[in-house]
Amino acid sequence: MTPVMSLKFQVGARTLASFSCRLVRVAYSLDAVLAGAPPVLPTLPVDADGYLVTSLPETALDELDGRSLIMAVRQRYVRYFVDLSAGEAAWLAGLSGSARSGLKRKAKKLAAANGDALDIRRYHDAEGFAAFHPLARAVSATTYQEALLGSGLPEDDRSVRHLRALAESDRLRAWLLFLDGAPVAYLCCTAEGDSLRYDHVGHDPAHNALSPGAVLQVEAMRDLFAEGRFARFDFTEGEGQHKRQFSTGGTACVDVLLLRRTLGNRAMLGALRGFDEAMALAKRAAAHPALAKLAKKIRR
Repeated sequence: MTPVMSLKFQVGARTLASFSCRLVRVAYSLDAVLAGAPPVLPTLPVDADGYLVTSLPETALDELDGRSLIMAVRQRYVRYFVDLSAGEAAWLAGLSGSARSGLKRKAKKLAAANGDALDIRRYHDAEGFAAFHPLARAVSATTYQEALLGSGLPEDDRSVRHLRALAESDRLRAWLLFLDGAPVAYLCCTAEGDSLRYDHVGHDPAHNALSPGAVLQVEAMRDLFAEGRFARFDFTEGEGQHKRQFSTGGTACVDVLLLRRTLGNRAMLGALRGFDEAMALAKRAAAHPALAKLAKKIRR
């Protein structure tokens, strides 16, 4: 049976409403994005409403065969990555001077709060994952990713077994940052081809002032450069200031909905398009002083 997915009316991290559809997800890996692989859709099951194609290179959009389905671009973004083969020195040199000094300052401040030393622990195998997971879950439970987005570190048996299997096959890397002996930030990444994916991340908001997430990210990157196991670090779908800051490259991508031509699907897509256009207008309005207050209320 085709899995049910939610198409959301979302403002920032807040979901105002959603539609449920049975969608076949066709997700492009970073390797496929960089290789310029042509879009190929599997046969659509009888019970499916359509496809959700994610991380399709924008240049390949015209090649997508909609098979007489209704097509709508749901999201546009740059899929950022770090070229790990270039080495740590080249990566650091690619950061702005202010970014480098800011990261050093953050690391020094966090170390000072922890007895003048950073306490970062690495977990790369099945035994390590068994120790990592309950500690990282405690951090994840405090994060906005889990509270608002439902995207914290998984704890259901199926997901945990999957992550453990990846760890057993050398396809998982995880890190925890500790403060006074307690975990306050985590990063859990899994391998896909030659790339390591930025899958699960979070930090305890009680320690926002110490920037534990940024400090942990830098130390994880240093580990990956030194290890030389992976060709790229994949920041996956979506954008963010930290992704732009740390990346060495990126490809313009789109998420595309392809739905059967039913009256209900047409109405749903019309509503989604109208909502997306309204949100885009509100974002542009935020740059206008006279409308900034109204745009702020809309975002709330």
